[in-house]
Amino acid sequence: MPIGLLLLSACAPQRPPSGTATPSTEQTLGELFNLSAVYQRLGRLAASGPMPFVGNVAYLKGRGDSTIARVALSFESHAFAFAREGPSYIARFRVEYNLTRTGQAPLQAARDELVRVQSFAETQRNDESVIVEQGFMLAPGSYTLAVTVRDPAANVFSRAEQTLQVPGFGAGSMTQPIFVYQVRPRQQLSDSLTMLLNPRGTVANGGGDSLWLYVEAYDVPAEQLPVRVRDDRDSVLYQANLGLRGGVPVEGHLVRIASDAPPLGQLTVQIGEGANLKQATALVSFSRTWVVTNYDNLLALLRFFPWRPDLLNALRQARPAERPRLWREFWTATDPNPQTGENEALDMYFSRIAIANERFKDEGGPGWRTDRGEVYITLGEPDQVYENPPGSDQRIVQWAYGYYHAVITFTGPIGFSRLRITTASRADFARARALVIRQGPR
Repeated sequence: MPIGLLLLSACAPQRPPSGTATPSTEQTLGELFNLSAVYQRLGRLAASGPMPFVGNVAYLKGRGDSTIARVALSFESHAFAFAREGPSYIARFRVEYNLTRTGQAPLQAARDELVRVQSFAETQRNDESVIVEQGFMLAPGSYTLAVTVRDPAANVFSRAEQTLQVPGFGAGSMTQPIFVYQVRPRQQLSDSLTMLLNPRGTVANGGGDSLWLYVEAYDVPAEQLPVRVRDDRDSVLYQANLGLRGGVPVEGHLVRIASDAPPLGQLTVQIGEGANLKQATALVSFSRTWVVTNYDNLLALLRFFPWRPDLLNALRQARPAERPRLWREFWTATDPNPQTGENEALDMYFSRIAIANERFKDEGGPGWRTDRGEVYITLGEPDQVYENPPGSDQRIVQWAYGYYHAVITFTGPIGFSRLRITTASRADFARARALVIRQGPR
């Protein structure tokens, strides 16, 4: 399926290998909740811990021989400790930047940031919802960048470090493709740089997003540059030409990759060729919230998803070329709120996988694959939980769901951690699951 790719000159987007081993589902599940490892492999600045973030650095020509280095950090709302303040919720945090270069004094900057949202639900968002940027004017060369994000109230922090190779931009040069949400191309080098970077470079397949890349060229001749989009097996998915006007100190161009076309996985956008080749790596996932980039692993993770099993089965049986189209049909059919860019049913499902995987990990395997994990993922939090008191050789746990008129019982011998759903409760669970299928997500 060809990728829809548009080349533009001066308009701003609006936000919203062969031979390697295929990762197992459990490896993918581990990455699902360790996004820093995924983005570090893509060359991003990424930190885990209590204040996780993903960052990237864009380079553009500055005045004279200097280079503008723009550092952008991406956060999810649930990373912050929000407090109620009047009708809204606020979170305060501090970002510290430290740039070092051999033989020179460190270059430091620090910013105190404030995030304000209007509802408690917004404080729990697990998609990219906060972006912080900081610019530096640097001489070309090698630097070490350390970024520390602190929550002063909770006395916690996360830190990431990366070696930077800051390029110089002479006549006839061009930037690497830069992921952006918004940009106003400069007409002169003295113009203010107005842009909102996309630090993750991630796009959702079927979620209504588009991936935008921006390039600037400096005193270049008029020419046609080849543009290619390659997948992780180095197959060319699309190619076109980018026309440079030439004869001006600076000119900016935008490249748009349509959201419904790229396959899941890693994409490389290449502009130019030979020694002048410029490229950037993007990640296409089924959602901007949860990074899963392989259809087989995605389908395995959806084993408990209760809605539209017919479309899931069609996906499992489809040829690789048919899967992007069928995935978009599945996304549309299961999205309870098409007006948003996310699929709330899938978000809820994967959030429950994350909770179950942590909560029931003591049962001798992945927590989401246990009987309690399956019930939790399907029905959510029970209204009441009962457990028999110590002194018996049998452990009994019961979950009561008033809405489904069901009491689910799990049993197992003391001394063995794995609990099994009883035969009678399996029938009750099947009836409750049928109600979930009929009524949709709640």
